[in-house]
Amino acid sequence: MNGLSLPLWRADELADVLGGEARGPVGDVTSVSIDTRTLEQDALFFAIRGEVRDGHDFVQAALEKGAAAAVVDRAHANTFDTNTFDDDARLIVVDDVLASLQRMGRHRRAEVTGRMVAVTGSVGKTSTKEMLRTVFSRQGSTHASVASYNNHWGVPLTLSRMPRGIAYGVFEIGMSNPFEILPLTSMVRPEVAIITTVEPVHLAQFRSIHGIADAKGEIFSGLEPGGVAIINADNPHAARLAAHAGASRAGRIIRFGSGEGADIRLTHIHLDPDFSTVSAEVFGIPVTYRLGAPGRHLAMNSLAVLAAVHATGADLALAALSLQDFTTVEGRGRRVSLETGAGTFTLIDESYNANPSSMRAALAVTGSMPRGLRGRRIAVMGDMLELGPEGPNLHAGLAEAVIAQDIDLVFACGPLMKSLWLALPAERRGAYAENSEALEVAVLASLMPGDVVMVKGSLGSRMGRMVKAIRDRYPAKPMAEGEEA
Repeated sequence: MNGLSLPLWRADELADVLGGEARGPVGDVTSVSIDTRTLEQDALFFAIRGEVRDGHDFVQAALEKGAAAAVVDRAHANTFDTNTFDDDARLIVVDDVLASLQRMGRHRRAEVTGRMVAVTGSVGKTSTKEMLRTVFSRQGSTHASVASYNNHWGVPLTLSRMPRGIAYGVFEIGMSNPFEILPLTSMVRPEVAIITTVEPVHLAQFRSIHGIADAKGEIFSGLEPGGVAIINADNPHAARLAAHAGASRAGRIIRFGSGEGADIRLTHIHLDPDFSTVSAEVFGIPVTYRLGAPGRHLAMNSLAVLAAVHATGADLALAALSLQDFTTVEGRGRRVSLETGAGTFTLIDESYNANPSSMRAALAVTGSMPRGLRGRRIAVMGDMLELGPEGPNLHAGLAEAVIAQDIDLVFACGPLMKSLWLALPAERRGAYAENSEALEVAVLASLMPGDVVMVKGSLGSRMGRMVKAIRDRYPAKPMAEGEEA
């Protein structure tokens, strides 16, 4: 609901918005879903066809859970009418379900007058989006992408869930191939677009990192006339990205970084195990604030957040104060203290995804964490995928970071991580296995009180199951009275 006791979408507008026809007693919609596992009462269910499952197989379940209606394609609707549902089944029949979701997203974007901010980048999209959510939600009603809903269905789904009266919209936009950002940014039509950085990610789909920069630069093509492009001035591809911004409808470019040429410039940073204290200049105005999560990479991206605040005309002082409330999300740096029976150790969950840049950042955060008495810094690392022919060398190259960050032991899994394993000094080798499941026994048996354990790998390397195995074995430390999670 949008806070005004109005439905997200009215029943009488759905067929026209979706370009289809309503069958049965379709109701008002309070949420939009593509997953019956999380579907709420009075949701609009889109039967999206995925790589593994077809949403049409779950229409019955959606309606039984109280969906206001299910959006289905014509071929399936004819089958449903004769074999599955009563004549009054709540269906909206369209030619193409995904296209209708995209149509709905565009329709809602056209209705909203709030300020729209979009963020992309090889590293840091989700954490930056969450910082933006934290900051803008203190200044007005804010709608933002859930998790990493940043692709061809995630972006229109986020748009279709957006209430009409929001003050700020924050959208994460991702890609793994050229020209994937173009249609997404054209849906969002941001007034502010951020590129956090360009790094060697998805190299298997690109001839060079220049192609990655060009693909990220597509986000500026969707800017509203006079919009603001925000670029990392420290990145070696900054000039290339600025050229993309210059060729768009952007009216202004804001640069953030640590160098003298940055408009939002880092002047000092103090990295604490639990937070960072950041001093910066925003167009010459000094600002000092506490960021509620550790890591230089997060601090740098907080500068992009301040740039977005400046670009939208929001309250900069309140935004800087709000950054202390930012916390990392599950799979992206979330930390928890776990009990062994003889003491506690710290688990850093970085399991959602990985590339060379984010892996080095995670190692740096782990290296900054104090060990407990007789504890060790341990990195549990799975393959970084989609790196192309350079994959083995990029994995082996992490050995330097392991040593520089004083990581005591590395547990590695996957064929690509074997290159790192072989490049490590013998005293830093914990164990190696072909996959995360095979590595679990060795990792679980090695953990001791005082350890700091970081788990990271690409989604396909399934390091999330390693985190689950650790948390299933060792309970979380009870919080003291007054302590925040």
